[in-house]
Amino acid sequence: MVDLAPLRASRDFRLLFSGQLVSMLGSQITIVAVAYQVYHLSGRSTFQVGAISLVSLPFLIAGSLYGGTVGDVVDKRTLLAWSALGLSALSGLLALNADLTHPSLVALYVLTALSAGLAGFANPARSAAIPRLVSTDKLIAAYSLNQTTIQLATVVGPALGGLLAAVSLPVAYGADAVSFLAIFVATLAMSPLPALGGARRPGLGAIREGFAYLRGRQVVQGVYLLDLNAMILGMPSSLFPAFATERFHAGAFVIGLLYAAPGVGGLVGAFTTGWVEHIRRGGRAVVVAVIVWGLAIAAFGVATTLWLALALLAIAGWADVISAVLRNAILQRSIDETYRTRLSSIQMAVVTGGPRLGNFEAGAVAAVTTPTFSAVSGGLGCVIGALLLAWRLPQFVRLEA
Repeated sequence: MVDLAPLRASRDFRLLFSGQLVSMLGSQITIVAVAYQVYHLSGRSTFQVGAISLVSLPFLIAGSLYGGTVGDVVDKRTLLAWSALGLSALSGLLALNADLTHPSLVALYVLTALSAGLAGFANPARSAAIPRLVSTDKLIAAYSLNQTTIQLATVVGPALGGLLAAVSLPVAYGADAVSFLAIFVATLAMSPLPALGGARRPGLGAIREGFAYLRGRQVVQGVYLLDLNAMILGMPSSLFPAFATERFHAGAFVIGLLYAAPGVGGLVGAFTTGWVEHIRRGGRAVVVAVIVWGLAIAAFGVATTLWLALALLAIAGWADVISAVLRNAILQRSIDETYRTRLSSIQMAVVTGGPRLGNFEAGAVAAVTTPTFSAVSGGLGCVIGALLLAWRLPQFVRLEA
């Protein structure tokens, strides 16, 4: 089972853990609500469902990269608290738009893009704060617990989001607005996390310095590239409204179940990560996990019954959380403290930007072919990509704990 030692040992880690859990629940509600609203406002267009993720991507990446340079030179606690307050306000505006007689699709694009940018700005500091809150030997346990919050949110949040979206979109977005107040309160209660000094001033120079740090470091490159491969080629969530409507002849609740299914598998994986601490070759394990993800997504594409589709998505989610825990631990153990938030910002851009590119890719392919072809081709492409990266990055594959 997952090691609970970081929660017992660190009050600040407990606060971060609890606040993040509540805010992520709200965020998952909004993900489902936005997909549901866009799908119907656009006349059931899978392309539009994917496109709204793509439009948010430049904001997400820019916010993440700049936030990484800021997080290395300011108090991370302050950055997290005030970013949460801004995200709460943006979710409130989504609720107001949804309450209009004729909600604006353009406003949905604008507000989700701004939210993506602000979330990207804050997320690197949240990830980079964890090594300051727990001892080095507990990093895998801490990131396992961090994944537990994510997976709990992705199980409960989408199912709740599907219900709330079917009943009232303003209530769904309003719940997200309130949830961000939890991370605001929790981070204010934490001890300060001031910068340790030595990092470059925020800006383009600091961003370039962070990317220059990657040159020649196959271990860090592998962390990013394997995740991008899995998410861009094998992320099928923009297809969920089409699968629910056309294959399973259902509505918003089943859309929510499809979004929640990977989280169920991920939650099982996160709760049972005790064995992951004993893996000797973490890089090789990441490659295997990505291959399992791709195969499960390809099989999901041809599943004809709802229970089988949900089970395959759960298997994919289980593999993804094992990969995520290992990748986070490998990254944080492989970088210098003065680069920690900047390298975490690149990781966050990958983790959150990859799925958005994947959503667009899946939606666009489905628009010109079929949702089935999109899911199957993406999953198999992910497997091939993982094998190619393993061949090209031997230092990552041979990495030992």
